[in-house]
Amino acid sequence: MQSFLTQTLFYLGAAVISVPIAKRLGLGSVLGYLIAGVIIGPHALSLIGAQADVMQFAEFGVVILLFLIGLEVQPSTLWDMRKAIFGFGGAQVVVTSAAIAGVSMLLGLPWQTALAVGMVLAMSSTAIVLQTLDEKGLRQGPVGRAAFGILLLQDLAVIPMFALLPLLATIAPPVHGDAGGHAASLVSHLPIWAQGLSVLAAVGAVVGGGRYLVRPLFRFIAKARLREIFTASALLIVVGVASLMQMVGLSPALGAFLAGVVLAESEFRRELETDIEPFRGLLLGLFFITVGAGVDLPLIASQPLTLAGLVLGLMVLKFLVMLGLARLFGAPLRGAAAVATALAQGGEFAFVLLTFTVGAGVIGATLAALLTAAVAVSMALTPLAMILYERVADAMDAAIADVTPDTGDFDDGEPDIIIAGFGRFGQITGRLLTANGFRSTVLDSDIEQIDLLRRFGRRVHYGDATRMDLLRAAGIERARMLIVALDDREKTVELVETARKAFPDLVILARAWDRRHAYDLLANGADAVERETFESALALGQTALQKLGFRAHRAHRAASFFRHHDRRTFEELRPMWGQEEAYILASRDAAQTMDRLLAADLSRLRPGDAGGAWDTASLEQELRERAEKEGAE
Repeated sequence: MQSFLTQTLFYLGAAVISVPIAKRLGLGSVLGYLIAGVIIGPHALSLIGAQADVMQFAEFGVVILLFLIGLEVQPSTLWDMRKAIFGFGGAQVVVTSAAIAGVSMLLGLPWQTALAVGMVLAMSSTAIVLQTLDEKGLRQGPVGRAAFGILLLQDLAVIPMFALLPLLATIAPPVHGDAGGHAASLVSHLPIWAQGLSVLAAVGAVVGGGRYLVRPLFRFIAKARLREIFTASALLIVVGVASLMQMVGLSPALGAFLAGVVLAESEFRRELETDIEPFRGLLLGLFFITVGAGVDLPLIASQPLTLAGLVLGLMVLKFLVMLGLARLFGAPLRGAAAVATALAQGGEFAFVLLTFTVGAGVIGATLAALLTAAVAVSMALTPLAMILYERVADAMDAAIADVTPDTGDFDDGEPDIIIAGFGRFGQITGRLLTANGFRSTVLDSDIEQIDLLRRFGRRVHYGDATRMDLLRAAGIERARMLIVALDDREKTVELVETARKAFPDLVILARAWDRRHAYDLLANGADAVERETFESALALGQTALQKLGFRAHRAHRAASFFRHHDRRTFEELRPMWGQEEAYILASRDAAQTMDRLLAADLSRLRPGDAGGAWDTASLEQELRERAEKEGAE
């Protein structure tokens, strides 16, 4: 029997070695953890013992993950996502369960067992999917929202599954079966109606306690100003809610999510996120390692073709079902394929449900072991499947670019301007120029964006603007200006550099990601750059000043003063770009100087001061609003 410290050493050592290597190879951290688990598991190097106890502890990482997700989801957000959760998510669970059950019946399983297998395998891995989407930068977009809605519905579906699965029993349960590890449920011996009331009471306790007990408790603890006690209290809430839900037979992760939603509008939300986040990463990593250690290599070696067929069939079938549903619910093809690829594996709840079905006499132990291995392998393959999806999608884009270049139908006349990139940034610039009588030719490489814009009557050409032959076909030799508004930082620099070398007299304006990117663009030949968030952030700051009590002209002057000094600092620091230490020191000095100048200007500016820049339009608007208010009174 290995000591706790020895096992901890192997777990941490495997993670520290394998995860950075996997990240460097482009495989992602999740796959790194899974590989580490396989290597140190009982079926490979056997550096750790049975991982059952560790798995119970590691599953707490999923509980914390759901709690943190709940903190980000306010009740109003849940209502806004009702279509994704109850529509898309509900359809996914029902259709996937039915499809897998149908295939299982064709393979000779009784309909009861086939239906149970369908429900178990319809689940996907919340931990792996959300972590993978985070690493791919897809978590906050349409793909992430759709995936989250489906995963949330799956967590909700676990509740009725625990009630339905025992009704499908066809074999005698094991003598020592414990219903899948749910012996901790204190209400399992009660009648169904009493269990239902217990569940409602537990949910009510979480909602009521979160609203009326937890907030006063956190206020009391916050006054003590002891960070470690606040962290301990946050963990106590999560553990307490998870334990309460487990006692009434519900998913601890679902209970944690509910607690997070209840506290989403609390003033302590950000503090809770900050304190619990480190535990989430560590415990999720431990969870992935235990999943990898649970992959039964001897079983895989003894039935490789059977297991390979199960894994491939499961992932392909789930991919096709979700792709079709996503398209049915209006998702574009690429987004639908991303969601389907991300959710094509089995989930961590499948392990719990399989154990539960064996204990209830629904699925035999041999079949359950095979399905457990298939689920674990499918989870391990998910990061690879996402990598494969990205490469296929990129190859298809490249094939489209090669096969259907938009080089022969530029019938926009003689363009004054070529606009490369027509997303949220380029559209505003293009509309302003068109409204003032300038002719422009627009290039974009996002097929879905082009289709959407053309539905609105916008004339957009498909193509990679970094291709010189495409630029020439678009009329850049006759154009007066090139506006680069691409989302890709590297491609923006590449296009500016290429265009400057080919057309020395062309005026090139470029969208910059930040100040460092702006210096790169200027160094590579851009005539002028605009940092994409600078003016909008400045406008928001001006609005904030007005809401805080500044008169319109004072807020306008403050914003103008800030803009003037920021741009002057930008030019002063430009010669130092590339000299890291000198640039940092000069930036600090410039920031301190700007703060002093802003403070001095504010002290000179008083209400009614005739000096400085008056914003006539804003002042007139303010006078109109005052007159309307007085008239109403």
